[in-house]
Amino acid sequence: QTKLLFICSPGNPTSKSIPLSDIRTLASSPLYNGLVIVDEAYIDFSSTPSSTSLVTEYDNVVVLQTLSKAFGLAGIRCGFAIGPADVIQLMNNVKAPYNVNKLTSDAANNALKNTALLEKNVREVLEQREVVGRKLEGMEFVLKVYPSDANFLLFRVKEKANEVYKMMADRGIVSRFRGRELHCSECIRVTIGTPEENNKFLDMLKIVYGEATKK
Repeated sequence: QTKLLFICSPGNPTSKSIPLSDIRTLASSPLYNGLVIVDEAYIDFSSTPSSTSLVTEYDNVVVLQTLSKAFGLAGIRCGFAIGPADVIQLMNNVKAPYNVNKLTSDAANNALKNTALLEKNVREVLEQREVVGRKLEGMEFVLKVYPSDANFLLFRVKEKANEVYKMMADRGIVSRFRGRELHCSECIRVTIGTPEENNKFLDMLKIVYGEATKK
């Protein structure tokens, strides 16, 4: 019998959010008696509301979030769970002692008190996501740029996506080849960075794709 159901919203690499109505349907289903765990690593970049609003409504919903994405604090490796008190207590009972060091804890607390930084980061990423998406759509070898609720874009090229990804990585610009994922043939995923970083990626993509397809 299934006891844990993990849902990524927004997902990776799909970058699409799951509607709250779907989460609510799962949590209230008489056919399922386990926990619904919603991974919301990218939720700050989505227009879909967080599932944290369901935690007080259902006793089987747990939401996972992180400071790695919107706060830009991947280096401290800190995330957190929001859920019913009894579930959180069970997690505390089995976690390793002192699993979060004081430096990480202090950095996390300071970040959570500085929502202005969060809002600034999100605003800049959303603006650049739109810019990068438009420029990708303007490239004749890009077949599709998928809608995104995250801080990255998934796009499909005509051919040789894996070779393009490897050649770019060799030159210091790292994206992610996602062609082995279901329905993602010839797809590349790129994280949105600063305007300068994004322009370097776009310029290199055009150069490398031309080189790769001439072979």
